[in-house]
Amino acid sequence: MRRRTFIAMGCGAIIWPLSVRAQPVMKVFRLCFLTFDPGTPQSPAKRFEAFFEGLRDLGYVHGQTITIDYLHPEGRSDRYPDLAAACLRLKPDIIAVTTTPGAAALKNATGTIPIVMVALGDPVGTNLVDSLNHPSGNITGMSQMTSGLAAKRLELLKEAVPGLSRVLVLAYLVDPISPLQVQALKDAAPALNVTLHVADIKTPDDLPAAFDAIKAGAQGVLTTAESIFRGSRALVTELAAQHKLAAIYPCAAFALSLENGGLKAYDITDRDLHRSAANYVDKILKGAKPSDLAVQQPTKFQLVINLRTARSLGLTIPPSLLARADEIIE
Repeated sequence: MRRRTFIAMGCGAIIWPLSVRAQPVMKVFRLCFLTFDPGTPQSPAKRFEAFFEGLRDLGYVHGQTITIDYLHPEGRSDRYPDLAAACLRLKPDIIAVTTTPGAAALKNATGTIPIVMVALGDPVGTNLVDSLNHPSGNITGMSQMTSGLAAKRLELLKEAVPGLSRVLVLAYLVDPISPLQVQALKDAAPALNVTLHVADIKTPDDLPAAFDAIKAGAQGVLTTAESIFRGSRALVTELAAQHKLAAIYPCAAFALSLENGGLKAYDITDRDLHRSAANYVDKILKGAKPSDLAVQQPTKFQLVINLRTARSLGLTIPPSLLARADEIIE
């Protein structure tokens, strides 16, 4: 009896390890997500939801098939080098980044860990990649064509306000994409007979003084496309309303508000870009090299016009412009 029991257990001891060895061991990848916007992997900043949804649709579930470290500088861009170092200490398989200063810090910190840009402003102009078709190095991803869009916004503002002659430009010049946009605006201004007043905003506390300095003689305002202005959206639109300035912004959310909404917004449809960034993460984790993946640019844009704001400013939007709007706020 004892012998039969011993044999049964012995056979089990031999067979069990073989069955374990037959089970494939799935690697749990690690992704470092570096952004300006506060959030968590479970509750990211709203504008990046499509990126995280894209990852989940591809089978990357935080805490199961991937570990996501969500890092942000708490409103302080000077912290990006420290956050880049912290990211590397976590030994990620791949990094996703949503800001140019963050990407620059990461580029200085590593030349080997793959980095995917989640819709950055101008990766060629800011020297993050060599070219869009052949990014080289360890960085690729999505571009927002930021500089060209800045000039287009000035044109659209002039079209809505034909007498426009002086415009306040709110710029966050510490971000490498901001000077590129300011230069594009300066290049476009003479043909539009517009004089620009550029205010360098270092913190949101600088915004009221910037508006006060231009309150005499200005008819319009626009911001460059940095996260600091998205984060201060309510204050920016409130100040523009107080000073009766027609405003165009780089994010549709600025114009969608029924109270103190911006006159217009012209931006990319970034949801598609963000899902594409998730696809790039998947491709690289499956073996693709960043240098072999061309940087993608947006193909869809949206023009939002807030007629309620136009009426409060005493403006009549030309029918030709209304006909091109993707969304009109009554």
